[in-house]
Amino acid sequence: MGQTLASALVLPQRRVDDLDFQRLIQPIPLTAKFELPDYYVWCGTLTKADDGKYYLLFSRWPRALGHTAWVTHSEVAVAVGNSPFGPFAFKSVALPVRGKQFWDGLCTHNPTVQRFGKKYYLYYMGNTGDGVAMKSLNWTHRNNQRIGVAVADHPLGPWQRFDQPILEPTAGFYDALMCSNPSVTKRPDGGFLMVYKAVGDKNKMPFGGPVLHCVATSDSPTASFKKHPKPVFVKEGVAFAAEDPYIWHDGKRYRAIVKDNEGYFTNAGKSLALFESADGLDWKLSAHPLVATMDVRWANGQRQKLNSLERPQLWFEKGKPVVLLCAADVSTAREYSFNLQIPLLPIHQK
Repeated sequence: MGQTLASALVLPQRRVDDLDFQRLIQPIPLTAKFELPDYYVWCGTLTKADDGKYYLLFSRWPRALGHTAWVTHSEVAVAVGNSPFGPFAFKSVALPVRGKQFWDGLCTHNPTVQRFGKKYYLYYMGNTGDGVAMKSLNWTHRNNQRIGVAVADHPLGPWQRFDQPILEPTAGFYDALMCSNPSVTKRPDGGFLMVYKAVGDKNKMPFGGPVLHCVATSDSPTASFKKHPKPVFVKEGVAFAAEDPYIWHDGKRYRAIVKDNEGYFTNAGKSLALFESADGLDWKLSAHPLVATMDVRWANGQRQKLNSLERPQLWFEKGKPVVLLCAADVSTAREYSFNLQIPLLPIHQK
């Protein structure tokens, strides 16, 4: 049976105004690792339906094609469980291939799900191209990345997809080459805030760059988002400092967890970093910037050094973060990958 929230979260509470996220992280139940034998599993975003079950939406692609085939063959799928700590069982493909003529017709990736009202909104990256998996990145697919949303009444779908993305590159802007890795939250005023990965076209192609993050806002969860002019999570002199933003509003401020590629913000090497913002537009590093390193603890007492801990997402119960979901792998060979559902200590809100 899956571990319950009550049994997983056992330490004294901490106040949100003194948020030291690293201290919230608890040992991982052995059930809280989702993997598939023949597929890479990446990303991982959690929601709950009125049926009481938990639904894990994730990216997958065939292991036989190698890690870099995420950019050509990824598809967003869904698994179901009775606990946010698993075990989860694969159920179906949420966003399947639908034809190279569509902007997202061959590849869907980077899912992040939100429930606004009675609807579920699945934000994701999509692309198209020639459909050829390569040992290195397929640059046509990589540089065709755009951001879209699908809508459903239930996490199992059917998911309504759209013929146009809600965010795409703008010539002369920080995202002139491509955009991906969306994270969306509802603003206190009822609008919607997105932070996303933006790749420019100023540096050597086909990689381009710099790789930055930008902010966009909308009055609707499905309408085009208006881009704001200032990049965020910037490290002076570094062309690719961060990736994989996840944003939320804690009732007083916006917060973000991002992948810190080399410890530029945490001074802890490859890690996850915490930022905050009063308005969602201007961001600063939090007083306790370190969220997590590559070292994880399991509930059986074992410790494990990971190669990657990326794509952070949170699951909330009663407005408090109780699960940190991350994509992970164990070696630089990147021969397989999985999603972790990491228990968090409850925060006491002042």
